[in-house]
Amino acid sequence: MISSAQLHLDEVRLTPKSRLADQDINKVPFGKVFTDHIFVAEYANGQWVKTSIEPYGNAPMSYSVSALHYGQTIFEGMKAYRSAKDNILLFRPYENFHRMNKSAIRMAMPEVPEELFMGGLIELLKIDKGWVPSDEYGSLYIRPFLIATDEAIGVRPSETYKFVIIMAPAGKYYAEPLRVLIESSYFRSTEGGVGFVKNGGNYGRSLYPTILAQKKGYQQVIWTDSKTHQYVEESGTMNLMFVIDNKVITPGLEDTILAGITRDTVLKLARLWGYDVEERKVSIKEVIAAHENGSLKEAFGTGTAATIAHIQTIGYNDKDYKLPAIEDRKFSPKVDETLRSIRKGRIEDTFGWMEKVC
Repeated sequence: MISSAQLHLDEVRLTPKSRLADQDINKVPFGKVFTDHIFVAEYANGQWVKTSIEPYGNAPMSYSVSALHYGQTIFEGMKAYRSAKDNILLFRPYENFHRMNKSAIRMAMPEVPEELFMGGLIELLKIDKGWVPSDEYGSLYIRPFLIATDEAIGVRPSETYKFVIIMAPAGKYYAEPLRVLIESSYFRSTEGGVGFVKNGGNYGRSLYPTILAQKKGYQQVIWTDSKTHQYVEESGTMNLMFVIDNKVITPGLEDTILAGITRDTVLKLARLWGYDVEERKVSIKEVIAAHENGSLKEAFGTGTAATIAHIQTIGYNDKDYKLPAIEDRKFSPKVDETLRSIRKGRIEDTFGWMEKVC
């Protein structure tokens, strides 16, 4: 159980009229409807100087703000759930906290103290708890982010920052299994870069290759290594996993791959259930060969937004490789069902993943 006892809020401004009654929060599109309030913390002169909760709205911002010009911006994605007993539960929030500060260090930004990250989130959830969906697939998507706010043109780390938390009710991210294309020209990240952090630039650079894949009839791409384009890394904005010969196989965590919290969760369940788990380089040749000899049973992406995104078809070199139907898969559907049951409080959380909001 977590509380916000350590956080002192300098200002609390509540909206005069909630928008909650105007929304069916169990049927809203992902990431387009936001809760009534946001949490904001400001950094200046080497310290965090102001905290507030205020109504959601447009951000007052100069056109010269350095985040817009030099990419000093990082974020996290996490979720809150409404349990069967009507409690509000967070899924592994401290993992998001630690990963955000790992991103901050790499991007030359100040680390966010725990009392701001966790305390601000809890205060916000206490106010906007009515926005957490009750639907089986529903959740409250939480987006903490940190941006540089110096009003100056010049390539250097900013001296001022804003840490903000916004929230949005959400349902299923992907309605159907995915068709994905192995990308062999463009790349998402390279060794020594920032592929392991949640920096906005990583996502911006992925858009054009994804558009090209969509024009060919695919929803997402499978990214490959930047040197040889022979090893798979991630799929779209998700970590990538395969079930081959009853082994759960996923690319090892290099500095080109994000250490996904859902990825870690899935691997822990796999080991608990007795699967062999391999974290290592995975070549395109291995995946294609496994498909051809019938040992490739499943392919799927893992991430906060989608949890489990089943891959139905893999495209490579102008050929499509179709995978077994979802009903014929044993591992990933079981993971999906198990995680929903843990988050809803229907089965015991033996790992201690769920944190009750106090």
